[in-house]
Amino acid sequence: MALTGKLVGHVEISSHADVLHDLLRHKPNDIASISEPVHSCDLVSGQQGVVGSVICWNYTHDGKKQSGKEIIEEIDETNHKIVFKYIEGDLLERYKTLTITFHVEPKDDKQLATWTFDYEKLDASIPDPTNVMDLLCGIVKDMYVHACNK
Repeated sequence: MALTGKLVGHVEISSHADVLHDLLRHKPNDIASISEPVHSCDLVSGQQGVVGSVICWNYTHDGKKQSGKEIIEEIDETNHKIVFKYIEGDLLERYKTLTITFHVEPKDDKQLATWTFDYEKLDASIPDPTNVMDLLCGIVKDMYVHACNK
């Protein structure tokens, strides 16, 4: 069984790619009032929404309160893309490395809000992070509903 992997999840949206990107980049703390699993998102160091800044997420996953710190590694405004590298927190109890990319890509007359996980498990008994992907796709759906109701 391979220890490294890639997992991709999509949420179909019709518009508001810029709003979703803006929330994740500049106002991630607002997501706590939009999506129930997210309790808070705090800037730890750097400037909000800038490459190199570190943010800490507090959330509920699998019925447990958890947290994780991520550093923003890349931002691409054109493709509404943000790359986060997970550097500390509960998920590193199972994964040696975890890089999470969010971007929006066109599909027919709609768009896909896409999460991509690149990860390395600590050992072969660790499952792929599909339940984490489900969590993030659910959060994007909440963000999209919020954007549509503005």
